[in-house]
Amino acid sequence: MKAQLLQQASVLDIDEQIELAEAIGAGIVSRGLVPSLTQAQKSELDRRLADHLANPDDVIAWDDVKEAALAKLTAPSRH
Repeated sequence: MKAQLLQQASVLDIDEQIELAEAIGAGIVSRGLVPSLTQAQKSELDRRLADHLANPDDVIAWDDVKEAALAKLTAPSRH
């Protein structure tokens, strides 16, 4: 079943794939499920939280981050 789902997702365009990934993530969160974190992930989250608390105005809106990421994905390749 996994291979079939991946095959179906692979034919979606990039916006649809991102939308699918976001919907899956939202579904997991809405059920109250939380993935286990490794010690390295916990340490990185602690570091980022400390940085944010020290610099609360140093932020970028998610929509801006997403737009920039999509622009990089859709930009012509330089290879």
